[in-house]
Amino acid sequence: MPGVVAAPMDQAGQSLNAVRAHARGAILAVLNLPEHKHRIADKVLARAQAMGVDPLDYCAHTLGLGDAAVLERAAHWAGLAFSAVVPRGVPGERRVKRLDHLAAVRTLRTTLYQRDITFVAPQLRELLRLAQARQSDPGLARRLCIVPARAIRAQLMRLYADELLVEARQRLTRRWPYASANVDLTIAIRISFVLLLVLSIATMAIAPFYLSALLLPLVATLLLVPAAIRVAAAFAPAPPPPPVPLLTDAELPVYSILIPLRDEAALVPLLRRAMLALDYPGEKLNIIFVVEEKSAETIAAVESILGDPRFELIRIPDARPHTKPKALNYALPMARGEHLVVYDAEDIPDPRQLRLAASQFAADPGLDCIQAELVIDNAEENWITALFAAEYAGLFGLLLPLLGELKLPMPLGGTSNHFRTSALRELGHWDAYNVTEDADLGVRLSRLRYRTGILCSETYEEAPIRFGAWMVQRTRWIKGWMQTFIVHNRSPGRFVADIGWRNFVFFEIYVGSLIISSLLHTVFVLSLGVRGLLGHWPRLDDPVDGAYLAVLVLGYAGTVVLVLAGLARRRAWHLMPQQLLLPVYWFMHSIAALRAAHQLLFRPYFWGKTMHGQTRRARSFGQR
Repeated sequence: MPGVVAAPMDQAGQSLNAVRAHARGAILAVLNLPEHKHRIADKVLARAQAMGVDPLDYCAHTLGLGDAAVLERAAHWAGLAFSAVVPRGVPGERRVKRLDHLAAVRTLRTTLYQRDITFVAPQLRELLRLAQARQSDPGLARRLCIVPARAIRAQLMRLYADELLVEARQRLTRRWPYASANVDLTIAIRISFVLLLVLSIATMAIAPFYLSALLLPLVATLLLVPAAIRVAAAFAPAPPPPPVPLLTDAELPVYSILIPLRDEAALVPLLRRAMLALDYPGEKLNIIFVVEEKSAETIAAVESILGDPRFELIRIPDARPHTKPKALNYALPMARGEHLVVYDAEDIPDPRQLRLAASQFAADPGLDCIQAELVIDNAEENWITALFAAEYAGLFGLLLPLLGELKLPMPLGGTSNHFRTSALRELGHWDAYNVTEDADLGVRLSRLRYRTGILCSETYEEAPIRFGAWMVQRTRWIKGWMQTFIVHNRSPGRFVADIGWRNFVFFEIYVGSLIISSLLHTVFVLSLGVRGLLGHWPRLDDPVDGAYLAVLVLGYAGTVVLVLAGLARRRAWHLMPQQLLLPVYWFMHSIAALRAAHQLLFRPYFWGKTMHGQTRRARSFGQR
C-alpha cells in the first residue's frame, strides 16, 4: 500500500508490522470480514499497491463496494462520524487560492450548529492516523466527519461557483487578450467582416464577366490550394501507427473524461454503457457529466447512475454564454486526471481508446494533444447521413493525419480530442465565446508551438438525420470558423510571429476557403446560368473561360476525390452512389454560410444545439 506498507516507520513511530496490522484491520472492516480472513485483506493491500492506487479506492471500484459504503465502514472502524454528503447551505472555509487546485482538496472546515466541523475524505494512510488520533483525543469524533471525496468536491463547486463562472468566461481573455472572441468580435469588426465577405463573393460572381484575367489568380488560389491539399491527403500513403507499447494497469495515470450535456436525458444510459466498456482501471477514471442547470431531466438521469464511484455530476449555472466551451471551462478545475478527453452525448469510443492515448502520451513526452478518428455509424439512414459520413471519412481518416504529418494547424474535432491537462490549462482553456471551440483550440495549439497528433482509434458518432438539424449544426460550425478567422487575424504580425509564415499562409487559405467556398458553389452555378441566359456560355477555346472551368472542376474534384478515398479506406462502397448528391450538399452549405453570416452580426454567441439521439438505427458497443 503506497505510503503505509512501504514505509518502515510512520510519523507516530509505529513499527512496520503494527502499521500493516492496523491497515489490515481497516480493510477487514471495509470488506465486512472477520479477523481470521486477514489473508484476503493482505491480498487487497498487495493488489492496490501493485496498481498504484489507494486501497480504499480499490475496494470502492474494483471490488464494487462504492465509495460511500467503503468510507462509512471505514469511519465506523475508526470511531468517527460519517455522512454521504456535505449538507447544502453549510458555509465552508475558503482556502484555495488557485481554482486549478480544487480537485485535489480533501478537507473542508465549517461551522455547523455552532460547532467547528472538519469534513474529510481520507485515503487509507490518513484514515489510520485519524483512528490513532481519536484514541488519544476522544473529542475528535465530535469535530470531524468522514465523507466521500465527491461530496467535498460538490460543496467546493457551490462555494466557488461565482469564481468558477468568471474563470470559465474570462480565463482565455486574461491569458490571450488578443485571441478571444469575447474581446475581438466587436460589432464594427463583425460588420466589416460580413461586408468584406459579401464584396468577395460579389467579386467572384462578376469574375466571368469583368476583369476575368485579373481575378483568375485569386479564384484559383481559394479553390485550387485547398483542393491540392485534399488530393494529396487522398493519395498520400497512410502513415503507419507509431509502435507504442501499451501501458499496464499499474502504469496508467488518472484519466479525466468530460461529457457536456444539455436536454439529453435519453442518452445517459447509452453513455453509461459506453464508459463502462472502456478498458481502463476504474480507480483511475474520473468521468464528469457536465450538465446545464436548467436541464432538470438530464440531471435526474445522471443522478440515477452516480452510485458508480467513477461518475460525477457538475451543474453549470444558467448564465451567458450558453455554450459548450463555457461549460467545459467551468468543470475543468474538477478534472483530476493527468490526461483529459471530451466526449459528446452520442459518442461510443473504442474501448481501448484511453489506454492507447495514455500510452502514446507516455511514449512521446513532447505530444500535447491527440485527435481520435470520428466515424459515423448511422450512415445508411438516409442521403444526408451518407454524405455526412463520407465527409468525416475524408476529414478524420485522411486529411487530419496529413496535416499532423506536415505539422500544420489542425482543426480539432469537437469530441475525442485528448489533452495533457497541464497543457490545456496553459493554453487558457477553451474560448467560451467561440461556437466552434475545437477549431480555435487547434489554432492556438499551433500558435504556442504545442504538438498535435493523431490517435489510431475510433469514436462512433451519430450524424443528423434531418435537414433542419443538419442546418443548425453546420451554421454553428461555419459561424465558428468565421469567429476563429477574425480573432486570429486581429494582430497579423503577432500571429505570424507565433505560428510562422508557412502555417500562417495555410491558415489564411484553408480556413478562408472553408468560409468562402461554402458560397462559391452557388455563385458559380448562378453565374453559369446567367451567362447561358445571355447566350454567353463559356468557350473552351477561350483561355480565360477555359481556365475558369478548369479551376471550378479541379476545385470540386479535390473534395470528391477526398470523400471517395475516405469511403474506400473504410470499405464503405455502398455509400458511394449517394455522393452523386454532393452538388446538393454544397448548396446546403451555401445556405448555412448565409445563416452563419447573419448570426455573426446579430447573434454571435448563440449556440445552435445539435439534437442527439434521433437515429432509428441500433448502436453497438465493444471493439469493431
